Order: sequence, then C-alpha cells, then structure tokens
Amino acid sequence: MWKGEVVGIFIRPVESQPTQEVVHVRAVPGRGLEGDYFYEQITDQASPSRSDQEITLIEIESLESVHREYDVALTMGESRRNIITRHVPLNNLVGKQFRIGEVTLQGIRLCEPCSHLAELTQKKVLPSLVHRGGLRAKILNEGTLQTGDPVLPIEHALD
Repeated sequence: MWKGEVVGIFIRPVESQPTQEVVHVRAVPGRGLEGDYFYEQITDQASPSRSDQEITLIEIESLESVHREYDVALTMGESRRNIITRHVPLNNLVGKQFRIGEVTLQGIRLCEPCSHLAELTQKKVLPSLVHRGGLRAKILNEGTLQTGDPVLPIEHALD
C-alpha cells in the first residue's frame, strides 16, 4: 500500500490569475478551498455539476517527468492545481475515497490538461500532461489541509 504527502497547496483568488501558495487552507464540502476563486462561485451546496471543481490535485512526479521527457518546466503553482502530492497514485483514485490529514475526499475524474492551461503556460503542456494532469475530487468533510499532511487510501487512513 502507498502513503503520500502534500508538498504544496495553491489557491487562485481571481480567475485566470496566478495561483498563490499557502501553507494551510480550510476545505469545505460543496464549496472547495476557502479563498479560491471556485469557493466564491460555488454557492449551491447540492449542485452535483460543480462537485468536480471543489479541489484539484497533481503529483509532483508528473511535473518532474514532463520536464524530463518534454522539456516543459512547470512550477507547482503553474500546474494550476490546488494540491501537489508526492507518492500518491492519483489516477487510481477515480471513484475512491482517500484522506489528506483530517479531510476525506472522493476522486471524481482525471484532470486532463486544457487549452486554458496551455494559454497560460506553453502549448507543449497539453501532450505532456495527458493522463497525468491530476485528479478532480469532491470534499466530503470540512477541515484544514496543510503542507506536509499525509495522503492515505481510506482503508489505511486511521493507521
């Protein structure tokens, strides 16, 4: 079984603007991360169409490999994902629950790269991040996420 950790947390207070790194952030079900652009946009707690915008994650290993393989250097913040993890198989978490610190998340779908990301960074980012662009997840309970928090599959979250 795997055990990972959070190596970076980013929010985007204004749409299409650079992300800001924070050391901790409050996660709220149905809303997302406090201070993030989507947090202010998601007001209907029961809206299933917005649940995949609550939080996004990407593996630091993906960013390192796209740099090696495609010569695309993206900083953690330029990935435009909220949570940067290490040693977490995010693609395997679609449809599964997992924990980050005190917060339980549900993997919703892969977060494939989009043309907006390419416009904000570089065009080569699109092919380099296909199937390793991260995970969109739903927040299941309110709590604080912190850099350094463990990331665990739900069956081992209490170990």
